Amino acid sequence: MTKDVLFDDGKYLECGRIINTHGIKGEVKIDSWCDSPEILAELDRVYFKENNTFVEKRVTRAYVHKRFVIAAIEGINDIDTAESMKETVIFALRDDVPLDEGDYFIADLIGLPVIDADSGRLYGRISEVFNNGATDIYTVNTEAGERMIPAVEEFIVSIDLDKGVFVRPIEGMFD
Repeated sequence: MTKDVLFDDGKYLECGRIINTHGIKGEVKIDSWCDSPEILAELDRVYFKENNTFVEKRVTRAYVHKRFVIAAIEGINDIDTAESMKETVIFALRDDVPLDEGDYFIADLIGLPVIDADSGRLYGRISEVFNNGATDIYTVNTEAGERMIPAVEEFIVSIDLDKGVFVRPIEGMFD
């Protein structure tokens, strides 16, 4: 799903990072960490983390340009302010991000146990999720070190956010 990190009670999710300015009127160019930049461009509000507090900002205009989001955000009204916002991470309320049936936020997968669907053997816990361009890859911390498993139906049997990720690995994947 989205590249995000769970903070506090899980109410906020990382959804992108301001990487540059766009024009002279304060618009910013955002690298979207959502499944698609359209998801980020459709948000009516975003949040900035300031001194351990999340500050809401209204998005007055946003559109997708190539694989990035160009946005006008409340309080960023000139190029100098936009320039000062470079590298700022943008957050969204969990409830503001649409989630299809059977999809999960990455933040909800981090820490889940990875369990053999047939034997019940516990392999370890998910420590990271990244995308290699073709699919998500789950990094699993095991007693023998980190192992990676592609998040495809050939290996992932089911995901239960209360119980864990049930897998059917090929020989050698966790050895």
